[in-house]
Order: sequence, then C-alpha cells, then structure tokens
Amino acid sequence: MRVATVLVAGAWIASASLYAQFAAAQGAQPAASTAASTPASGAQEPSDIVQASAQGILKELDAGREMYRKDPSKISGLVDKYLLPHFDTEYAARLVLAQYWRTATPDQKKRFIDAFYHSLLQNYGSALADFTADKLKVFPSKVDPGADHATVRTEIKRDSGDRISVNYVLRKTPEGWKAYDVNIDGISYVKSYREDFGSQIAQQGIDSVIARLERGEKPADISKTTKATGSKS
Repeated sequence: MRVATVLVAGAWIASASLYAQFAAAQGAQPAASTAASTPASGAQEPSDIVQASAQGILKELDAGREMYRKDPSKISGLVDKYLLPHFDTEYAARLVLAQYWRTATPDQKKRFIDAFYHSLLQNYGSALADFTADKLKVFPSKVDPGADHATVRTEIKRDSGDRISVNYVLRKTPEGWKAYDVNIDGISYVKSYREDFGSQIAQQGIDSVIARLERGEKPADISKTTKATGSKS
C-alpha cells in the first residue's frame, strides 16, 4: 500500500494528515494519547513532542468537536497551532522534490510547500474531527545527547484489533527536534511522494505539480493521472 493512500503530508504537515488518510483508507479512527504538560520543544525528548502535540490538538477537538465536524476547514487552525511548529516543512519538501529542489526558484519552493500542505488539509482534514485518545500508543524514546536524528515509534490500534506501526523520523534543528518523515508499516511518505511527484515533474515540469496542488488535487490522484497519461503516450 502506498503512503499516498493512507493518513499526515507528513508531516506534522503529514502527521495529522497522514493519520487521517490512513484512517479513511483502513476504516480506523486516528487517535492521540493524552500526556502531562511538557517543556518547550528544545528541552523535550522526540517522543514527548509527538505526545504533547497530540494532547494539545485533542483537547481542543474535545471542546468543540461538533463545530469541527460541521466546518472541517477550522481544523487547519489546530494543525497550524499544534503540529506545524514541530514539522520541518522545508527539509521535507527538499527530500520530496529531490533533484528538482536544486533547480526550483525560491518562489516555486515556497509555492510547493504551501500547496502541498493545504492540499492535504483540504482533502483529509475532515477526518481529524474524529481524532480520539484511545487508539494511539507512543513509545518512549531516549536519544543520545550527541544524536542529530531520531525515530519515534507509535502504534495505532484498529477496531479489528490489528496494530499498525506509524513511526516519525525527526532531526535536531536550532529550534529543537522537528519531524520530516512518517513511516507507516515501513513505507516512507517522503519516498512515496518523491516517486509520485517525480514522474509528473519529469513530464510536465514543477509548475504543473504546484498548480494541481493549488487547485486542491490529492497527491495520489496526481500520480494516477501521470501514470495514465504515460501509458497512452
């Protein structure tokens, strides 16, 4: 199964959105574990950041769940507040675009990051209205003080009882630990989207991908259209 068909981009851009996509595809509900308040991100272990962010968004969802179900667009504010500050959007975009990042203009880079994020929220944000606290386990992580990368292991429990591995990859930045990739059952969202967008960029250029994302197209649909076009040529 490709990450484009599951719940994040990824990010905490994808973390929220990737959980939502996964839940929609699998019939499970994304969830967050509650946790005690924790210090600023620079002083936290990576697992504390994941858990505290989930707790913050869950608290506000619980306080206004019906409002968010009626107007899913309001969820973007919660993602901006609790998830986006802990996600390295530029670094993730660099990895997704790969060699195309080096030749993209500053305007194209900014437009791609913004369009990718908003496309994921527009297409999958409504699933976060059912974000609950009983099905996600965050495993504690202890990272060597000298390490600059870390993986936080989490596990989603589906209604069927099956458990899905969802792991976050973070790197140390001057602002603290930030996530840049999500692996769902061993599949990296960065690698998956790099393959999806790479074919489209190679055929029609980066502006074509940006324009389609800005129109709100799902990243997975961009990949499907690209493959269909290629098969006819």
